[in-house]
Amino acid sequence: MKDMNRDLWLLCKNDYMTQSELDRQVSLLNTLLYYAENWNNFCASHEILDINRRKIIRKPHLMQSILHERRLKAFVFVNNLN
Repeated sequence: MKDMNRDLWLLCKNDYMTQSELDRQVSLLNTLLYYAENWNNFCASHEILDINRRKIIRKPHLMQSILHERRLKAFVFVNNLN
């Protein structure tokens, strides 16, 4: 598993944490987020509205190809289903 470089805010009950405790907590959060943030979960919770073609795109492979394009087209929106 590759560690991602991200900014995390860690809220703790203790006033002070040692560096090793802090590193452990960040490592556990990165492990948790690695499995939560993937294409399948993203595609299950979003859809793409293509106003130009009057279509709603829900297939993961089509969503990935649209989102990986260098230039995004006008009137193509990512909609959260939540």
